[in-house]
Amino acid sequence: MSQHYPFELPPLPYAYDALEPYIDTLTMQLHHDRHLRAYIDNLNAALKNYPEYHGWSLERLLTQANWLPEPLRIPVKNNGGGVYNHEFFFDHLTPKDGNGTRVTGGLLDAVGRAFDGFEGFAAAFSKAAAGVFGSGYAWLSCNADGDPHIVTTANQDTLLTRGLIPLACIDVWEHAYYLKHYNVRADYIQDWFHVADWETATRCYEER
Repeated sequence: MSQHYPFELPPLPYAYDALEPYIDTLTMQLHHDRHLRAYIDNLNAALKNYPEYHGWSLERLLTQANWLPEPLRIPVKNNGGGVYNHEFFFDHLTPKDGNGTRVTGGLLDAVGRAFDGFEGFAAAFSKAAAGVFGSGYAWLSCNADGDPHIVTTANQDTLLTRGLIPLACIDVWEHAYYLKHYNVRADYIQDWFHVADWETATRCYEER
């Protein structure tokens, strides 16, 4: 994510209805076109009068947010985090066959060792995602040595300051699932596994 001010809304890498029946078309339209756009617009508005930061990448803004002028810190953390997390979430979903993709290679080996196989990981990840209080995300990540970790973040906090490499994530804000799944987050989490892009996660792991 090397873009800088003014940040622009990227297109989805697939059609709005491509994740049906697991994530519905209207949710994808609202989630991308309204929620993500709002974060982008708010981030641009916050940075508008600070030209000295217009050349900073999104990652630099987020990792060095505590060095920004005080009026910028919270808007950048909240809105910049919203941009980063949403773009990562959308980019790590796939319509392929409606069955997601498969973890392979070194990531499969690492997940197998850490969580007693992929099924053990899926159970642990689902529990973590279901347990996020309020709004936030659950992540599969790894450290520089390749050790996998399941972590959660609140609201629009990111992993960028935790020394972890994000590999996959699920957005458990209610706007990500409420139209189809109502308040039953567990059903949404189960459906997410049908469209999770493990090929991309595996590539991120191998390129760490």
